[in-house]
Amino acid sequence: MSDTTRGTTDGPGDGTRAVRAGLPGPVKHEPTLPGPVFAAHFHLPGDPTGPYTYGRDENPTWTLLERAIGELEAPGQDDVEALVFASGMAAISAVLFSQLSAGDAVVLPDDGYQALPLARAQLEAYGIEVRTAPTGGDAQLEVLDGAKLLWIETPSNPGLDVCDVRRLADAAHAQGALVAVDNTLATPLGQRPLELGADFAVASGTKQLTGHGDVLLGYVTGRDAEAMAAVRRWRKIVGAIPGPMEAWLAHRSIATLQLRVDRQNATALTLAEALRERPEITGLRYPGLPDDPSHKIASQQMRRYGCVVSFTLPSRARADRFLDALRLVDDATSFGGVRSTAERRGRWGGDAVTEGFVRFSVGAEDPEDLVADVLRALDETAG
Repeated sequence: MSDTTRGTTDGPGDGTRAVRAGLPGPVKHEPTLPGPVFAAHFHLPGDPTGPYTYGRDENPTWTLLERAIGELEAPGQDDVEALVFASGMAAISAVLFSQLSAGDAVVLPDDGYQALPLARAQLEAYGIEVRTAPTGGDAQLEVLDGAKLLWIETPSNPGLDVCDVRRLADAAHAQGALVAVDNTLATPLGQRPLELGADFAVASGTKQLTGHGDVLLGYVTGRDAEAMAAVRRWRKIVGAIPGPMEAWLAHRSIATLQLRVDRQNATALTLAEALRERPEITGLRYPGLPDDPSHKIASQQMRRYGCVVSFTLPSRARADRFLDALRLVDDATSFGGVRSTAERRGRWGGDAVTEGFVRFSVGAEDPEDLVADVLRALDETAG
């Protein structure tokens, strides 16, 4: 795992970059981060030229946020464009449906985000062939032949498998396929898919990027102008745009991203190490554990391992009792927030997990308090 604070070639450290990302130049008497611009339309005499004409197309608040995200996903690369969306699924859909058409083939992970099967059904309804394979072991390579687009999710959600992004991207490009990587769980501070060869880095900003559980947001970044123009056109057609307040909140939250990520990731490793000693826990996964099946490749391409730990308790009833006994952890879906959350993923019915499978998102609580709460809940619900 490389230095998580400063790179040797990409300028300032992650904390400095997060704090300064996307800010405009200083103007006397103006705020450092301008407030949200609420406008459906803008003054536009004469010919419709310039950046801001109508609120579905562009907004100054989006512009600053998109600049910030681009600086995090691809530091120092001016040819990278970022586009923000109303949610992570809006961003995912924009890439899938702007790049694929009837007769094309796409490769998806079969262990990825729960809503991907919904996207698959719609893709197939449009005459697009959908192939799936697991994330682990780079298994998507086996079904890549002739595909137009390869969709990678690493680490996978919720199983936390990791694949070799560069290997998959090289193989896809050799066959003329585009590559998109869902970077939600890692965040730009955990890995940079564009530097690993991906054409698109896509994420739900709802999760750790914004980190407070109060904003729905998605984004797409890429450097191919033609491909990104198609994504932008899709956003315009479907109107999947974020509100200015959401965009402003997201930009404000990015300033603390490095602080939150480092605290949460360190605590996630501490929790995983503690859970490893519990006899009732099976299937423990965290890429930061040296003996995790994903650790070797994760340590080669990730700069941080994420805030999510997954494990299995012996039964649905035991998992439910455990979740109910927690005092510092909310029983809620999603992940990446400053308040720890956990849930029995089988309750949704969309993931290939056992009834006792728990996805645990580590927050920013004091590590000793959080670990003590988890171990107490396990002890109280034993038997």
